[in-house]
Amino acid sequence: MKRVLRIIFPVVLLMSLSSSSAWAQQKIATVDMRKLFDGYWKTKQAETALNDRKVELDKEDRGFLDNLQKDRAAYQKLLDAAADQAISADERDKRKQAAADKYAEIKDSQTAIVQFERQAQATLGAQTQRMRTDIIKEITAAVSTKAKAAGYTMVVDTASNNSNQTPVVLYTDGQNDLTAAVLAQLNAGAPIDLNKVDTSAVPALTITTNSP
Repeated sequence: MKRVLRIIFPVVLLMSLSSSSAWAQQKIATVDMRKLFDGYWKTKQAETALNDRKVELDKEDRGFLDNLQKDRAAYQKLLDAAADQAISADERDKRKQAAADKYAEIKDSQTAIVQFERQAQATLGAQTQRMRTDIIKEITAAVSTKAKAAGYTMVVDTASNNSNQTPVVLYTDGQNDLTAAVLAQLNAGAPIDLNKVDTSAVPALTITTNSP
């Protein structure tokens, strides 16, 4: 047994030292992906575009709802007219049929509105996801370029949480944080008039940094 331990212990020690040496050679930087995402000018631009699209869809939806309200009012008039005892039975039957036809139109309109609203939500959701994915790709590329130029072997996201919703990075002294430098690089090409855009009512894009 002692002989086995004499053989195994040096091997384990060597592996431990090798592992420690490998970590010692790592040059690690940090970034706050949430700050990069929120501060990137293209995120604000995307939020504005999404808001404009949402306004268009809301306007179209309100038009459908206004027409539906008018049809309902017309339907009620037809019902009232069909109940008029001063007219002939044949005329009442005609008005009842007209009311029935209008009612069928209303039901079709209601179905169409529900389908439109569902499709509108799906469209906005897909557009949001597409813009978010493109923006994160650009940010990741900028981080990689900056890290490689500075000789870092790894970059860790300090905004990331694990599956238990606890921070992945528990401590950093911030000395190797690249957030400000990367954000300045990303925003170097921002349009001059972008800051004039009012995004206070814009539904914000979100970035998920949690691990799966």
